Parts: sequence; C-alpha cells; structure tokens
Amino acid sequence: MRRQFVNFSFYKLDPAFRRLPQEEQDKGKREFLDVLEDYDGGNEMILLSYSMFGLRSDADIMFWRISYEVEKFMEMSTKMARTGLGKYLNQTFHYLSMTKRSTYVDIFNPEHEEDRTHIIPGKAKYLFIYPFTKKREWYLLTKHTRQGIMDEHIFVGLKYPSVKLNTTYSFGLDDHEFVVAFESDYPQDFLDLVMDLRETEGSRFTENDIPIFTCVAMSLEDVVNSLGV
Repeated sequence: MRRQFVNFSFYKLDPAFRRLPQEEQDKGKREFLDVLEDYDGGNEMILLSYSMFGLRSDADIMFWRISYEVEKFMEMSTKMARTGLGKYLNQTFHYLSMTKRSTYVDIFNPEHEEDRTHIIPGKAKYLFIYPFTKKREWYLLTKHTRQGIMDEHIFVGLKYPSVKLNTTYSFGLDDHEFVVAFESDYPQDFLDLVMDLRETEGSRFTENDIPIFTCVAMSLEDVVNSLGV
C-alpha cells in the first residue's frame, strides 16, 4: 500500500516587506496566493494552512502538506520563493515524515484495524504540532513490554475524544523520529491530555519533544492576510 509523505513548513515574515509600497505588497501577495491555489484541491497534494501570528516569535504561518511524491514539496517551495512575498519569508522550521501502519494494537477496540498509511485531516480549528524522539532504551525493551506501556498511553488518549491524533514517522528522513499532529476545537482538552500523558510510564522514554506549535486553521487568503500585510 502506498504511503504518504507529510510536511510541516513554518515561515517567518521579514518586517521589511511591510515597508514596501502598497502596490508592491499587493502584487507579491497575489503571486504567492496564485502558487498556493495551484496546489490546493488537486489530486497531487493535500494543502492546509495555519497562522501563528502573535502566538510565537519564531514563526508566523505554517503549511501542512501531504503528497505521495516528496518532490512536490520541493517544486511548490521553489515557486513560493520566486514570488514577491516569498522573497521575504524565512523558513524557520521544517519537518518531513511519512505515514506508516502502527506497530501497536489498540486493545480497547480490537475490531478496529488501525491504518495510519493515509491521513485524512479533520480540519479542526486548532492544530498542535509535536515532533519528538524516544530514548534508545525504548527500543531495547521487548515488544511485549512496549505494548503494555502503550496500552496505558492509548487508555489516556481515549479520555479525550475531542482530540484527533495523526502520527507520522521521520526515522532516517529528518532529525526527529516522530511528528504527531493533534487536531481539536478545544485547546483545553489538548492541554489536559498532554499533562495526563506526562504521568504515564511511556513519558520516561521521551528524549526530546520540543518545539511544540499551536496553529490556528485559516483559508489560504486569510493566512496571508494574518501576516498584517
């Protein structure tokens, strides 16, 4: 079964763009939106857009891209960089991963065969991006032991049905081992979920789980306008 490439690209606007003449700003924005719209809604890529303007100091907007061809991300990024707005956007974070069937069984729903080879975004209002890496000791545990630890992890997650989990894998592709994207309309539920997971046995085996991004879903045009230009 074909697996998807997944990309989370974060951009920070150079303030110099806001000091350009209004006509030049408008032209640059239109060029940038034209590129985004060319890739939106097609068969080659799923494209979702988010703003973090005013929420972080190191990233303003983010694009969640899903495709069967990693070259599509490169192609789109090149076209974005050639636009008037793109010339003033610095890519501050970038995560590349792939979908993969989970190696752990959901014992609480045994009739459900979990398949993570296809991501279908639920388009909730908020998206929380959470890259992380496990300690090497985790992989030295037996599969039976790891399954037991994951059972607790899954049980805690079931307490928060308003939070949808999308797990992707970066082994050998990027610096982290996993990138998880949590979708929810209720940030308070995600906060409580993360706090509860800190108290589980599995938390002992986390090597690194920062940075964490809170992103607000917007249309392509609204995301560009959220930059304050």
